[in-house]
Amino acid sequence: MIFEILIWSGAAISIAGLAAILWCILTVVRLKRAGIGDAEMRQRMKTVVVVNMAALALSVSGLILVVLAVVFRP
Repeated sequence: MIFEILIWSGAAISIAGLAAILWCILTVVRLKRAGIGDAEMRQRMKTVVVVNMAALALSVSGLILVVLAVVFRP
């Protein structure tokens, strides 16, 4: 029972991380199409990079949770 909860919660965490990564991709595509200046582009990209790193960490954490729950499942 507890292992199934860990698996599903890990999957949900990974999906949330994946959604944030997709947001980063869409944001960068919109920024490139906007044709803004270099200085403003760099400023906005700093935010996207931070969100991207957090999203990757979140996704990996969820996958680790799933793997641990599967490995230690009786």
